[in-house]
Amino acid sequence: MTVNPSPFPLPFEGRGLRRGEVSSVGRVGELELAYHRRGRHTVLLRSRSRSPWHLFPPITLDETGCAYTLLLNPSGGLVGGDRLSLRATLGKDAHVLFSTPSANRVYRSASETAEQSVDLAVGPGAILEWLPEPTIPFAGSRFRQTIHVSLQPGATALLWDAIASGRVARGERWVFTDLENEIRITTAAGEYLLDRYHVHPEKKTGAGLACDWDYVASLYLVSDTVDAEIRKRLEEKIAVILDECAGSVLAGVSKPALPGLAVKLVARSAPDLNGVLESLWGAIRGQLWGFPVPALRRY
Repeated sequence: MTVNPSPFPLPFEGRGLRRGEVSSVGRVGELELAYHRRGRHTVLLRSRSRSPWHLFPPITLDETGCAYTLLLNPSGGLVGGDRLSLRATLGKDAHVLFSTPSANRVYRSASETAEQSVDLAVGPGAILEWLPEPTIPFAGSRFRQTIHVSLQPGATALLWDAIASGRVARGERWVFTDLENEIRITTAAGEYLLDRYHVHPEKKTGAGLACDWDYVASLYLVSDTVDAEIRKRLEEKIAVILDECAGSVLAGVSKPALPGLAVKLVARSAPDLNGVLESLWGAIRGQLWGFPVPALRRY
């Protein structure tokens, strides 16, 4: 019997490649990070990286003690056959903000799919903020992504995921070949939120009603520490923000079947997308922790 000592599944097992298989093209990149709360600050306790991932030490942005971590892929994007995995553990009361210095580009591929797997384990009382730049699937690209988050009691996850219709400035809108995306957030009680879609623009259904928009995004807040009254106030505040963006953004906020809120939206442009994200992020940070939105360094 083979035992996997890691709390995470083996990279891409059951997600396109069998265990032990290696694609004939592309690269297999791995990034493993473990964080620990030390006094008022969160520090990186252990790390391991394999190209094309590049390890960039966390930055302390402000007095909150949050460890701001930039996820760097110096290759500039993903090509067909690439298999990238990221695994991170946040220890008790740790606070980590993940982002990227630029958009995640997925290049054209004649046959092989580029895959990215993200597994995040959030310990008791810890805070995870996942806010990467959008993924841009180029014309003819094939991309599969999974983001799985597991929460311990008292943990909080704020997760943002955005997909562009393509290289809009070049007139590439909804002309990628294939895109699969899955987000799963599981609470300590075993409840889970699952968001899964598969877009194949060449098929009859194409991208559906999203074809008229340039970006599709989701924002999830899941926490068993936020009481119903605070969630209600936050939901009302988010609804006001979304109403004010009507026309440039089409969106809605709802309560999933676990403690939290879910926002689904489509946006006309990158400035519209970034503007609504900053407003939503500011409302959530201010309501839950009294934190302002930090000025993120992108280098």
